[in-house]
Amino acid sequence: MSKVMSLSEAVERYIRDGDHLAVGGFTTNRKPIAAVYEIIRQGKGGFIAEGGPAGSDWDMLIGAERVKAYINCYTANPRFSNIGRRFRAAIEEGKLLFEDYSQDAAMMLFHAASLGLPYLPSRYMFGSGMEDIWGISREKREKIDKLPNEKYIVQENPFNPEEKLLLLPVPRIEAAVIHVQIASEDGTCRIFGDEYQDVDIAVAAERVVVTCEELVSNEEIRKDAEQNSIPGFLVDAVVHTAYGAHPTQCRAYYDYDKDFLRMYDKASKSDEGFETFLREWVYGADDHAAYLDKLGAARMLGLRVTPGIGYVK
Repeated sequence: MSKVMSLSEAVERYIRDGDHLAVGGFTTNRKPIAAVYEIIRQGKGGFIAEGGPAGSDWDMLIGAERVKAYINCYTANPRFSNIGRRFRAAIEEGKLLFEDYSQDAAMMLFHAASLGLPYLPSRYMFGSGMEDIWGISREKREKIDKLPNEKYIVQENPFNPEEKLLLLPVPRIEAAVIHVQIASEDGTCRIFGDEYQDVDIAVAAERVVVTCEELVSNEEIRKDAEQNSIPGFLVDAVVHTAYGAHPTQCRAYYDYDKDFLRMYDKASKSDEGFETFLREWVYGADDHAAYLDKLGAARMLGLRVTPGIGYVK
C-alpha cells in the first residue's frame, strides 16, 4: 500500500494539537524543516516537545508559541548562534516550561522509548547539578498529564546497594517527524551517515511522518536492503520533499545554507524580526514548492554535493 501523500495532508492527518512530539536530525543536520514550516502554517501546537539535539526546528516552534512544555539537552544552530534566540527569549521571559537533561541521557531516553521501557536506570547527570535542579516543578508537572510527575527518582542499584542510580522517565512519543535521503512508497527509509535518534523515535512513536529527498519504488529500495534504516511498517506518511531539510544539511545531497542560517539568527534576535521571518518564509509561501521558488534554483544548486569531492562552498 502506498503511503505517499502531500506534506499538507501528512501534517493534517498525523500531527495533532497537544501531541508528545519528537523531531529527527541534529542541530543543523537533516532537520525536517519543510515539515516544521507546514506544522506552523496549519496552526498546530500545544506540543509536549522532545527536543533532543535541536536547532532552528524547535526554536521556530517555540517562537511561534506552539510548545507547551520542552524537554531538551541543547538548542542552537552551531557556528551561527550559541543558543536558539527564540528559545532563550522564551526562557528569559518565563513563557516556556523547560526541563533540561544531559545529551547522553536524552539520547538514551529515546532508545529506551524504542524498547518500550517505562524508565531508564542511569548514572548520567550525577555531579552535574542537573540532578538537583528541576526546570519544571512537581506542582506544574502534576497539571500536565503527558509529563511525568518526577524529573527522576533516585534508587539504590538492587545488584549493588552501595551504588545510587537515577531512574529517568521514558517519553511516550505520540508523533515523530523525520527527514531522510531515500524512502519508498511503503515507508521504508534509507539514511546516509549518522542516524542520530531517528530510528529510535520512529520505533517509539505512534505516528510517523517521513519527508525524503528521493522517492523510489518498493522494489528499488529492496535491492540493497542492508542499507535501509527504518522499516516501512513504522511509517504512516511519506512525502517526496527535495531540499526538505533546508537550510540544514543533508549528507550526500547538499550542504547547509550558511547565508540563510545567518539571516535567521539575525532575524530571531527580536520579536519583530522573527515575525517578519515567519511572514516571509513560512506564511509567505503556500507550500514547499513555493518556498523553493523564493530561494531560487541557482542558490539551491550551489549547495549541492559534488560526488567524490564534497561541498564546493
